[in-house]
Amino acid sequence: GRAQAVFQTTNATTLAVGGASRSGIEAALASVLERGDRVIVGNYGHFGELLCTLAERHGAVVERVAAEWGTPVDVDALVSRIRAAPPKLVAIVHADTSTGILQPLKEIGQACRDTGALLMVDAVLSLGGCAVEVDGWNVDLAVGGLQKCLGGPPGLALLTASERARQVFTSRPSEVDGAYLDLNALEALWVRRHGLELAAVPMAMLYAAREALELVLEEGLAGRWERHARASRTLRAGLQAMGLELFADDRARVPMITLIRVPSGVDESGVRAQLLAERGIEIMAAFGPLRGQVWRIGTMGTNAALPSVLAVLAALEAVLASRGWDARPGAAVDAALAAESANAADDGGR
Repeated sequence: GRAQAVFQTTNATTLAVGGASRSGIEAALASVLERGDRVIVGNYGHFGELLCTLAERHGAVVERVAAEWGTPVDVDALVSRIRAAPPKLVAIVHADTSTGILQPLKEIGQACRDTGALLMVDAVLSLGGCAVEVDGWNVDLAVGGLQKCLGGPPGLALLTASERARQVFTSRPSEVDGAYLDLNALEALWVRRHGLELAAVPMAMLYAAREALELVLEEGLAGRWERHARASRTLRAGLQAMGLELFADDRARVPMITLIRVPSGVDESGVRAQLLAERGIEIMAAFGPLRGQVWRIGTMGTNAALPSVLAVLAALEAVLASRGWDARPGAAVDAALAAESANAADDGGR
């Protein structure tokens, strides 16, 4: 029930898959795809490319609808492709941590529902940090992970499947390649409670998942989403006051990770190493074509809060100043505090 509430679904088939987030993604793909099935992947970052790779490994014929890194996939183009020649499955990432971009899904889900295609969504980054509406967006398979905005440890994937998806994986004529990630077997265990005496269930991870989901629901979904949005707005205000340039269009940015362009002449990896060594703060490098060009700062779970934002701003300012970056001392923290005051005033006016 807790996972259903966070996914915003009534799906009976809502369960956990042992392993990191990718185990849930592989379970979904392996269980519904058979050799030769057509799959359309909306690809706008590293994890969209991973969906292509995994679908191909399971024998699918993949067609990419790609966008430049830093923009979402063109919804009209993707919908047109789906309606023109419906595939077995459409797969797309909701929020890609490699580009910091949020993908609109509602129209894509409607096109899939109208044409009979299944829609699979990687919600690993977004679940618990912004709206994820599985039923409202006609999503057939959605996968979340504990270690991002749910604020838990890595090691368990959460998965929900519609009745349409369930009909596919329970009636497929061939065996799933790899029994461990077979949704038919997992559904029998989690929903119908068959084979409990033989199951090797990761109990410690299940307790962690239960507690993480409980904390989300105690806070309230809307309140938790707003907390993540506020933290990112506050962080971005401070970064810009420091003279740094944000990556990508503000209208498409996710509310739980911020990408910053590395200024010309600044040692990208050196700054990260110094932050970690001197301040105990780790910010992330980039993937693929963005590697060396941007830094990524996550504000997720307990770190989606003002103290964490101020700590990283003060630390980054000090490290950059030690390397000759010219910014007024304290400007970042001052701007962040002003943004937080504006956020509070907005809340009070509602």
